[in-house]
Amino acid sequence: MAKIETKIYTREELAELEAWFKGIQLPESLQLDKATFIPDVRETLDRLVLQAEINCDNPKMQGPIYLLERLKAKLEETQK
Repeated sequence: MAKIETKIYTREELAELEAWFKGIQLPESLQLDKATFIPDVRETLDRLVLQAEINCDNPKMQGPIYLLERLKAKLEETQK
């Protein structure tokens, strides 16, 4: 069975993500994917960043950072 590689984000990568979000105009709401609607992007972003900061060093708790990456990709896609 193949081992699944998991990306462990650093505090520097998290800081870069936070800086990126501070530098853009956020929509009020966003359809992230077919099953995920974010009614308040700013509040969701603030909560994800807080969770990511608390759990950044825990390899089993990288989910909030992964969601920040997905949110960033979607916003980049919609800004084109």
